[in-house]
Amino acid sequence: MKYLTFDEIKAQLRLDDEQAELERTIIERHACAAEDAVLNVLNRSLTELYSTYGEVPSGIIVAALLLTDDLYNHRGTVSPAAVYHLPAFDINVKPYMKLTTNNNDEYGRHCNL
Repeated sequence: MKYLTFDEIKAQLRLDDEQAELERTIIERHACAAEDAVLNVLNRSLTELYSTYGEVPSGIIVAALLLTDDLYNHRGTVSPAAVYHLPAFDINVKPYMKLTTNNNDEYGRHCNL
């Protein structure tokens, strides 16, 4: 994992130590996917966040925890659009998004949240 800790995730999922250890691999995979998804939505790299803010802002950590929780608790097929319908995710991510103006720039996509 890049910026979440296992203890933070375990607390978010409300798992005891035994249950968390039994499912550690799947939990960590969901967390890694959530971290990457948040960075993709932001159009930012982890290096850029550290250089801009000196740390990963709490809102981004909360958004990744919320997404990890959602992925873990809804392990079936979910459409990518479902991520954008988590209001707490949206509230925590929007302030840090890098918006683009055209498809020819460095990131090549627009913010549609």
